[in-house]
Formats: sequence, C-alpha cells, structure tokens
Amino acid sequence: MTTNDPSLSRQQIERLASIIMMMQRCFVQHLSAELSRGKVSFAQFFLLGHFPPDKTLAMREIAEKMAHTTAAATGLVDRLVKLGYLKRLDDPDDRRRVLVRITPKGEELVERIRQDIVEKLASVTGILSPEEQSAWLQIYEKIHHHIKCSSPS
Repeated sequence: MTTNDPSLSRQQIERLASIIMMMQRCFVQHLSAELSRGKVSFAQFFLLGHFPPDKTLAMREIAEKMAHTTAAATGLVDRLVKLGYLKRLDDPDDRRRVLVRITPKGEELVERIRQDIVEKLASVTGILSPEEQSAWLQIYEKIHHHIKCSSPS
C-alpha cells in the first residue's frame, strides 16, 4: 500500500469488523428482550420477516429463503404455528404440498419489532450531523446493493 492508496489497512478493516460485530450484538441484545416476550427465537423472527402479507409460501420456498433444510424450516414453522404467528394451509392444486401464511398476530409482531429498530436507529442518527446521516445512509445502501441481500418478495 502506498501513501496515496485510499484503501483501508488490514488493521483498519479489522477495527471496522469489530465495530460492526459490536453494533450487531447491541441491536440483537435489544431484539432479544423484545423477542423473548413473544417466546420467539431470532431465526423464527427472521422467518416471519420473509412473509409478504396475504401471500403463501411453500415449505421449499421457506427453506430457500432461510438457507435451511426443509426439515429445519419445518421445525421453525411448527413452533410459529403453535404460537399463532403462522398458519398452515392445504394447497388446493396439490394435496401433498403444504402452504404457510403469516397471521395478523405474526404481522403485528414483525411490525412492532421493526418499529422498535426504527426508533433505536433514529436515536443513533441523532448523534450525527445531517451530512453524516446522509453519508451513512448512502454507504449502507451501497453495501446492501453490493451484498444483494434478499428481501421479502
């Protein structure tokens, strides 16, 4: 690396990794308290977040979205059905196939936690100048685009 090279050093990248991990842990710890009230795990919450309103997903689709086996996805779904956050439906075109839909109770849980995250981020952005806030959003959008995270379809 030369003095004119704008790249971060290995040490700076390791520091950035530590900061990201610490920030994630802080947000996850807060989510943990909220999720524990509903007796829902992180994996179950993230599964709920993959459900578009008023649409059904087959178990295979759920497994793909979660990057799990169908058996693992079935375990997550079973627990969420018992808690009333998801509902199983028969596929009218194929009796062997089971479809799953989020319930209003599940949608409410996802929205409540999402709003809590929004409030926490709003308080964090309060320590930044307007220019820093704008830069932060632009940086995260660029990273998100590069990583190509999947979102609910």
